[in-house]
Amino acid sequence: MDEIEKRILKEVAELDSLPVGAFNIRSNGESAARNTTANIDIVSKTDKSGIDIIIKPGTKNESCHIPVIISKTGLKECVYNDFYIGDDCDVTIVAGCGISNCGGEDSAHDGIHTFHIGKNSKVRYIERHYGEGTGTGKRFMNPTTEVELGEGSTMDMDTSQIAGINDTLRITKADIGKDAMLIIHDKILTNFDQTAEAQIVANLNGDNSKCDIISRGVAKGQSKQDVIIDISGNAKCSGHAECDSIIMDEGVIVATPKLKATCVDASLIHEAAIGKIAGEQITKLMTLGLTEQEAEAKIIEGFLR
Repeated sequence: MDEIEKRILKEVAELDSLPVGAFNIRSNGESAARNTTANIDIVSKTDKSGIDIIIKPGTKNESCHIPVIISKTGLKECVYNDFYIGDDCDVTIVAGCGISNCGGEDSAHDGIHTFHIGKNSKVRYIERHYGEGTGTGKRFMNPTTEVELGEGSTMDMDTSQIAGINDTLRITKADIGKDAMLIIHDKILTNFDQTAEAQIVANLNGDNSKCDIISRGVAKGQSKQDVIIDISGNAKCSGHAECDSIIMDEGVIVATPKLKATCVDASLIHEAAIGKIAGEQITKLMTLGLTEQEAEAKIIEGFLR
Protein backbone atom coordinates (compact mmCIF):
# COMPACT_ATOMS: atom_id res chain seq x y z
CA MET A 1 0.00 0.00 0.00
CA ASP A 2 1.13 3.57 -0.64
CA GLU A 3 1.18 6.30 2.01
CA ILE A 4 -2.36 7.49 1.24
CA GLU A 5 -3.78 3.99 1.65
CA LYS A 6 -1.83 3.45 4.86
CA ARG A 7 -3.20 6.71 6.28
CA ILE A 8 -6.79 5.78 5.40
CA LEU A 9 -6.33 2.35 6.97
CA LYS A 10 -5.20 4.05 10.16
CA GLU A 11 -8.24 6.34 10.17
CA VAL A 12 -10.92 3.70 9.60
CA ALA A 13 -9.44 0.68 11.39
CA GLU A 14 -6.68 2.08 13.64
CA LEU A 15 -4.17 -0.21 11.95
CA ASP A 16 -0.50 0.57 11.31
CA SER A 17 0.12 -2.88 9.83
CA LEU A 18 -1.74 -6.07 9.02
CA PRO A 19 -3.91 -7.13 11.97
CA VAL A 20 -3.70 -10.33 13.97
CA GLY A 21 -6.42 -12.86 13.22
CA ALA A 22 -8.83 -12.98 10.31
CA PHE A 23 -8.92 -10.06 7.89
CA ASN A 24 -9.82 -8.96 4.38
CA ILE A 25 -8.50 -5.61 3.16
CA ARG A 26 -10.25 -4.30 0.07
CA SER A 27 -8.38 -1.64 -1.91
CA ASN A 28 -9.72 0.08 -5.02
CA GLY A 29 -12.24 -2.60 -5.84
CA GLU A 30 -10.08 -5.65 -5.20
CA SER A 31 -8.99 -7.82 -2.27
CA ALA A 32 -5.49 -6.61 -1.38
CA ALA A 33 -4.83 -8.97 1.54
CA ARG A 34 -6.67 -11.77 3.32
CA ASN A 35 -6.13 -14.14 6.21
CA THR A 36 -8.38 -16.78 7.75
CA THR A 37 -8.13 -18.70 11.01
CA ALA A 38 -9.25 -22.09 12.24
CA ASN A 39 -12.51 -20.54 13.49
CA ILE A 40 -13.13 -17.68 11.05
CA ASP A 41 -13.33 -18.27 7.31
CA ILE A 42 -13.63 -15.58 4.63
CA VAL A 43 -14.95 -16.60 1.21
CA SER A 44 -15.40 -14.46 -1.89
CA LYS A 45 -18.91 -14.39 -3.33
CA THR A 46 -19.31 -15.85 -6.79
CA ASP A 47 -22.54 -14.13 -7.84
CA LYS A 48 -21.72 -10.55 -6.84
CA SER A 49 -19.05 -8.39 -5.28
CA GLY A 50 -18.39 -9.12 -1.61
CA ILE A 51 -17.48 -11.80 0.90
CA ASP A 52 -19.02 -14.28 3.33
CA ILE A 53 -17.55 -14.30 6.83
CA ILE A 54 -18.27 -17.59 8.58
CA ILE A 55 -17.57 -17.83 12.32
CA LYS A 56 -17.77 -21.26 13.90
CA PRO A 57 -19.94 -21.89 16.98
CA GLY A 58 -18.07 -21.43 20.23
CA THR A 59 -15.49 -18.99 18.84
CA LYS A 60 -14.22 -16.78 21.66
CA ASN A 61 -11.93 -13.74 21.90
CA GLU A 62 -11.20 -13.51 18.18
CA SER A 63 -11.46 -10.60 15.77
CA CYS A 64 -12.09 -10.00 12.10
CA HIS A 65 -11.04 -6.83 10.22
CA ILE A 66 -12.64 -5.96 6.86
CA PRO A 67 -11.69 -2.35 5.98
CA VAL A 68 -12.23 -0.80 2.54
CA ILE A 69 -9.91 1.74 0.93
CA ILE A 70 -10.63 3.84 -2.17
CA SER A 71 -7.86 6.12 -3.45
CA LYS A 72 -8.80 6.29 -7.14
CA THR A 73 -11.00 9.08 -8.41
CA GLY A 74 -14.12 7.94 -10.25
CA LEU A 75 -14.27 4.51 -8.60
CA LYS A 76 -17.80 3.49 -7.62
CA GLU A 77 -18.68 0.14 -6.09
CA CYS A 78 -21.39 -1.78 -4.29
CA VAL A 79 -20.22 -4.58 -1.98
CA TYR A 80 -22.28 -7.26 -0.19
CA ASN A 81 -20.81 -8.79 2.96
CA ASP A 82 -22.66 -11.51 4.91
CA PHE A 83 -21.69 -12.57 8.42
CA TYR A 84 -22.72 -16.00 9.68
CA ILE A 85 -21.99 -16.12 13.41
CA GLY A 86 -22.62 -19.40 15.21
CA ASP A 87 -23.99 -20.03 18.69
CA ASP A 88 -22.01 -19.18 21.84
CA CYS A 89 -19.51 -16.85 20.17
CA ASP A 90 -17.72 -13.77 21.54
CA VAL A 91 -16.08 -11.85 18.68
CA THR A 92 -15.11 -8.37 17.51
CA ILE A 93 -15.62 -7.23 13.92
CA VAL A 94 -13.94 -4.05 12.65
CA ALA A 95 -15.18 -2.65 9.35
CA GLY A 96 -15.10 0.84 7.87
CA CYS A 97 -14.34 2.63 4.63
CA GLY A 98 -12.10 5.51 3.70
CA ILE A 99 -12.14 7.47 0.44
CA SER A 100 -9.28 9.72 -0.69
CA ASN A 101 -10.33 11.60 -3.82
CA CYS A 102 -7.82 14.00 -5.32
CA GLY A 103 -9.28 13.96 -8.82
CA GLY A 104 -12.21 15.44 -10.69
CA GLU A 105 -14.61 12.50 -10.72
CA ASP A 106 -16.91 11.35 -7.93
CA SER A 107 -15.98 8.24 -5.91
CA ALA A 108 -18.51 6.12 -4.03
CA HIS A 109 -18.81 3.05 -1.85
CA ASP A 110 -22.07 1.30 -0.97
CA GLY A 111 -21.61 -1.45 1.60
CA ILE A 112 -24.45 -3.83 2.49
CA HIS A 113 -23.63 -5.85 5.62
CA THR A 114 -25.99 -8.58 6.81
CA PHE A 115 -25.50 -10.28 10.18
CA HIS A 116 -26.99 -13.67 11.03
CA ILE A 117 -26.21 -14.12 14.72
CA GLY A 118 -26.88 -17.41 16.50
CA LYS A 119 -27.97 -18.04 20.07
CA ASN A 120 -26.15 -16.69 23.13
CA SER A 121 -23.46 -14.90 21.14
CA LYS A 122 -21.78 -11.55 21.75
CA VAL A 123 -20.71 -9.42 18.80
CA ARG A 124 -18.83 -6.14 19.03
CA TYR A 125 -19.05 -4.28 15.70
CA ILE A 126 -16.98 -1.17 14.92
CA GLU A 127 -17.49 0.75 11.67
CA ARG A 128 -15.85 4.06 10.77
CA HIS A 129 -16.25 6.17 7.64
CA TYR A 130 -13.76 8.81 6.54
CA GLY A 131 -13.14 11.00 3.52
CA GLU A 132 -10.40 13.32 2.31
CA GLY A 133 -8.98 14.76 -0.89
CA THR A 134 -7.99 17.95 -2.66
CA GLY A 135 -9.80 17.30 -5.94
CA THR A 136 -13.19 18.51 -7.13
CA GLY A 137 -14.61 14.98 -7.18
CA LYS A 138 -17.02 14.18 -4.37
CA ARG A 139 -17.02 11.32 -1.88
CA PHE A 140 -20.23 9.34 -1.40
CA MET A 141 -20.83 6.56 1.12
CA ASN A 142 -24.04 4.60 1.70
CA PRO A 143 -23.77 1.86 4.33
CA THR A 144 -26.62 -0.55 5.03
CA THR A 145 -26.49 -2.88 8.04
CA GLU A 146 -29.10 -5.57 8.60
CA VAL A 147 -29.07 -7.65 11.79
CA GLU A 148 -30.87 -10.82 12.85
CA LEU A 149 -30.22 -11.34 16.55
CA GLY A 150 -30.80 -14.86 17.83
CA GLU A 151 -32.11 -15.82 21.25
CA GLY A 152 -29.98 -14.54 24.14
CA SER A 153 -27.48 -12.75 21.89
CA THR A 154 -26.05 -9.24 22.14
CA MET A 155 -24.76 -6.94 19.41
CA ASP A 156 -22.87 -3.80 20.42
CA MET A 157 -22.43 -1.44 17.46
CA ASP A 158 -20.10 1.58 17.43
CA THR A 159 -20.59 3.35 14.10
CA SER A 160 -19.27 6.74 13.08
CA GLN A 161 -18.75 9.11 10.18
CA ILE A 162 -15.55 10.88 11.12
CA ALA A 163 -15.25 13.54 8.41
CA GLY A 164 -15.02 14.31 4.72
CA ILE A 165 -18.08 12.56 3.26
CA ASN A 166 -20.10 14.78 0.92
CA ASP A 167 -23.30 12.77 1.04
CA THR A 168 -24.40 9.66 2.91
CA LEU A 169 -27.46 7.53 3.54
CA ARG A 170 -26.88 5.31 6.58
CA ILE A 171 -29.47 2.56 7.08
CA THR A 172 -29.54 0.16 10.02
CA LYS A 173 -32.27 -2.44 10.49
CA ALA A 174 -32.46 -5.04 13.25
CA ASP A 175 -34.79 -7.87 14.22
CA ILE A 176 -34.22 -8.69 17.89
CA GLY A 177 -35.20 -12.09 19.24
CA LYS A 178 -36.05 -13.45 22.69
CA ASP A 179 -33.73 -12.30 25.49
CA ALA A 180 -31.52 -10.55 22.90
CA MET A 181 -30.13 -7.02 23.09
CA LEU A 182 -29.01 -4.44 20.52
CA ILE A 183 -26.78 -1.52 21.55
CA ILE A 184 -25.98 1.24 19.04
CA HIS A 185 -23.73 4.28 19.42
CA ASP A 186 -23.91 6.21 16.13
CA LYS A 187 -21.92 9.43 15.57
CA ILE A 188 -21.94 11.79 12.59
CA LEU A 189 -19.84 14.89 11.87
CA THR A 190 -20.70 17.05 8.84
CA ASN A 191 -19.28 20.34 7.56
CA PHE A 192 -19.46 22.73 4.58
CA ASP A 193 -22.40 21.68 2.33
CA GLN A 194 -22.36 18.00 3.28
CA THR A 195 -25.57 16.07 3.88
CA ALA A 196 -26.20 12.99 6.01
CA GLU A 197 -29.32 10.92 6.52
CA ALA A 198 -29.44 8.16 9.12
CA GLN A 199 -32.29 5.67 9.50
CA ILE A 200 -32.20 3.27 12.44
CA VAL A 201 -35.00 0.72 12.69
CA ALA A 202 -35.23 -1.76 15.58
CA ASN A 203 -37.93 -4.43 15.78
CA LEU A 204 -38.22 -5.91 19.27
CA ASN A 205 -39.87 -9.20 18.37
CA GLY A 206 -38.98 -11.54 21.26
CA ASP A 207 -39.97 -11.58 24.92
CA ASN A 208 -37.46 -9.71 27.09
CA SER A 209 -35.76 -8.25 24.04
CA LYS A 210 -34.01 -4.89 24.50
CA CYS A 211 -32.44 -2.07 22.53
CA ASP A 212 -30.47 1.02 23.54
CA ILE A 213 -29.82 3.41 20.66
CA ILE A 214 -27.76 6.58 21.10
CA SER A 215 -27.26 8.96 18.17
CA ARG A 216 -24.96 11.98 18.31
CA GLY A 217 -24.38 14.50 15.56
CA VAL A 218 -22.51 17.73 14.93
CA ALA A 219 -23.50 19.87 11.93
CA LYS A 220 -21.05 22.65 10.98
CA GLY A 221 -20.98 25.07 8.07
CA GLN A 222 -24.09 24.75 5.89
CA SER A 223 -24.34 21.00 6.36
CA LYS A 224 -27.57 19.12 6.98
CA GLN A 225 -28.38 16.03 9.03
CA ASP A 226 -31.62 14.07 9.15
CA VAL A 227 -31.82 11.34 11.80
CA ILE A 228 -34.76 8.94 12.16
CA ILE A 229 -34.94 6.41 14.99
CA ASP A 230 -37.80 3.93 14.65
CA ILE A 231 -38.47 1.37 17.39
CA SER A 232 -41.29 -1.19 17.30
CA GLY A 233 -42.18 -3.15 20.43
CA ASN A 234 -43.89 -6.34 19.33
CA ALA A 235 -43.50 -8.35 22.54
CA LYS A 236 -42.72 -7.88 26.22
CA CYS A 237 -39.66 -5.69 25.70
CA SER A 238 -37.86 -2.45 26.50
CA GLY A 239 -36.48 0.07 24.04
CA HIS A 240 -34.62 3.33 24.56
CA ALA A 241 -33.47 5.91 22.02
CA GLU A 242 -31.49 9.08 22.62
CA CYS A 243 -30.66 11.64 19.93
CA ASP A 244 -28.34 14.50 20.95
CA SER A 245 -27.00 17.03 18.45
CA ILE A 246 -24.86 20.15 18.30
CA ILE A 247 -25.68 22.75 15.66
CA MET A 248 -23.06 25.28 14.54
CA ASP A 249 -22.75 28.08 11.97
CA GLU A 250 -25.66 27.63 9.51
CA GLY A 251 -26.08 23.89 10.01
CA VAL A 252 -29.46 22.14 10.00
CA ILE A 253 -30.41 19.08 12.05
CA VAL A 254 -33.73 17.20 12.02
CA ALA A 255 -34.28 14.49 14.65
CA THR A 256 -37.37 12.32 14.21
CA PRO A 257 -38.46 9.78 16.83
CA LYS A 258 -40.90 7.02 15.97
CA LEU A 259 -42.18 4.59 18.58
CA LYS A 260 -44.72 1.85 17.90
CA ALA A 261 -46.06 -0.64 20.44
CA THR A 262 -48.14 -3.65 19.46
CA CYS A 263 -47.90 -5.34 22.87
CA VAL A 264 -49.21 -4.00 26.19
CA ASP A 265 -45.97 -5.09 27.87
CA ALA A 266 -43.75 -3.04 25.57
CA SER A 267 -41.89 -0.17 27.27
CA LEU A 268 -40.43 2.39 24.84
CA ILE A 269 -38.67 5.71 25.55
CA HIS A 270 -37.24 8.37 23.24
CA GLU A 271 -35.17 11.44 24.17
CA ALA A 272 -33.94 14.16 21.82
CA ALA A 273 -32.01 17.42 22.22
CA ILE A 274 -30.48 19.91 19.77
CA GLY A 275 -28.40 22.86 20.91
CA LYS A 276 -25.25 24.88 20.46
CA ILE A 277 -21.96 24.73 22.31
CA ALA A 278 -22.25 26.67 25.55
CA GLY A 279 -20.09 29.78 25.64
CA GLU A 280 -18.89 29.04 29.16
CA GLN A 281 -17.46 25.72 27.99
CA ILE A 282 -15.28 27.48 25.43
CA THR A 283 -14.29 30.19 27.92
CA LYS A 284 -13.25 27.62 30.51
CA LEU A 285 -10.98 25.80 28.06
CA MET A 286 -9.51 29.09 26.81
CA THR A 287 -8.47 29.93 30.38
CA LEU A 288 -6.36 26.74 30.22
CA GLY A 289 -4.43 28.10 27.26
CA LEU A 290 -6.42 26.85 24.27
CA THR A 291 -7.48 29.08 21.40
CA GLU A 292 -11.18 29.40 20.65
CA GLN A 293 -10.83 27.02 17.68
CA GLU A 294 -8.89 24.49 19.77
CA ALA A 295 -11.46 24.68 22.55
CA GLU A 296 -14.29 24.13 20.08
CA ALA A 297 -12.51 21.12 18.58
CA LYS A 298 -11.95 19.58 22.02
CA ILE A 299 -15.62 19.94 22.92
CA ILE A 300 -16.72 18.31 19.66
CA GLU A 301 -14.21 15.50 20.12
CA GLY A 302 -15.51 14.76 23.61
CA PHE A 303 -19.14 14.92 22.46
CA LEU A 304 -18.58 12.43 19.64
CA ARG A 305 -16.41 10.06 21.67
